[in-house]
Amino acid sequence: MLLRRTSLNFVNNTLSKNSKWKIVDIGCGYGANEFATVVADTQDLSSFYKEKNFVKINDKELPFKDKEFDFVICSHVIEHVEDFEFFVKELERISSKGYIELPTRLGDNIVFENKQDHIWWFTFDDVINEIVASKRNQLMDPFITVSTAKLFEKIFRESFVLELAWEEKIEYKIDNQIRNDNIKKISFYKLIKKFFSKKLRTFF
Repeated sequence: MLLRRTSLNFVNNTLSKNSKWKIVDIGCGYGANEFATVVADTQDLSSFYKEKNFVKINDKELPFKDKEFDFVICSHVIEHVEDFEFFVKELERISSKGYIELPTRLGDNIVFENKQDHIWWFTFDDVINEIVASKRNQLMDPFITVSTAKLFEKIFRESFVLELAWEEKIEYKIDNQIRNDNIKKISFYKLIKKFFSKKLRTFF
């Protein structure tokens, strides 16, 4: 199977057993995976990653040789990339396998910080095992912070993130269909109002 659901715990367990692997974490900011031997980001974080090999990304093309790595980690990055297709090809070029983590549509809509810098929405087709990408659409008022979402993730992780493992090829399709134009944005405050209104009616 070229692309499948997984979990970060399973991936980390696999990486811990392969200490000789050359592992790169792409676009991780200050949160690099503990098993990454190389960290790459558009920010210059060389002073932060003194114990790892840091490489600054200056162009669309990743600054690495073909199949340079045994494993590539890309967590919460692809949703920011305008040229999604090119970036996916770059991941496939520099490694033969890896881990991708993406926000779900629900998580992307309800978290305050997930706003204009997120370009894409993602779902996973479990029948044919491929990522389905579409342009992001804000359908409801965000109402929780990233820190609150992190707490929810501990219990409802599958509702907030897609965790995918791939080998050789990242199967995907881009859904260009325009939808939801006639759906009124869901207001969190109206939902709360309805909730308490129902509670009051029940109480009295």
